[in-house]
Amino acid sequence: MTERTATTFEIKDGIAILTLNRPEVLNSINQALIAETRATVKEVASNPEARVLLITGAGRGFCAGADLAEQSSRPDGMSVGQGVAHGMRERLNPMMNELYTLPKPIVTAINGTVAGGGVGIALIGDVCIAAKSASFISVFGPKLGLIPDLGVTWHLPRLIGRARAMGMAMTGDKIPAETAAEWGLIWKCVEDAALMDDAMAMAAKLAKGPSNAFAEIRKALDVAPHNTYLDQLEYEASTQGQLGDHPNFAEGVKAFLTKRQANFK
Repeated sequence: MTERTATTFEIKDGIAILTLNRPEVLNSINQALIAETRATVKEVASNPEARVLLITGAGRGFCAGADLAEQSSRPDGMSVGQGVAHGMRERLNPMMNELYTLPKPIVTAINGTVAGGGVGIALIGDVCIAAKSASFISVFGPKLGLIPDLGVTWHLPRLIGRARAMGMAMTGDKIPAETAAEWGLIWKCVEDAALMDDAMAMAAKLAKGPSNAFAEIRKALDVAPHNTYLDQLEYEASTQGQLGDHPNFAEGVKAFLTKRQANFK
């Protein structure tokens, strides 16, 4: 991997820690951050030592969204709007899809400001934990005349319902972390000083679990709204059939019967 300029990365006790590291601009998303994040996801996916990915931000904010200073850079002949769409299709959307389809759980430790596309990165976590000082702001519509992106329009109505999603997207009001937890936007809100300890504890717990099953849980919960009840029952049966043939199921049963901690692979 090339030298990092926008993130830091380490693997510690099975936990892969990706820190968005552009604190001088609230970790706004530039091309380097995208490239380094995608390289990280590829590394985590292929490295058996990395069992869970934890994402956080350096400094006083998690992520302030796209670095608008880079918006002036676009292929020749493209309008501003065409350049925006091109950048999303070529870089941002692939990054988000690779995070979403990572076959290992993701924990996001959300500190300080979360705005614009940064909300999409925060909510990509299977478990999202925010510091009390954190706040979520969807600035696209009221500030920029755009729709929310990086998957925000997918996450918001599923997590908090259409009414709150519309209000959040249209007003751009700041949603405090405590409110976000009350609404179900995130898993929980903790004291600032406890954020990383709580996030690391959650990541450590997930790292000891059957990551193959965690990936399937994510899929099952996300397809459920599109299925009938009977369709979902069949989906569950089909998935259980696949997971039942994995060594982790045999290990889990053996550990349960012998009353010991399972050693999942």
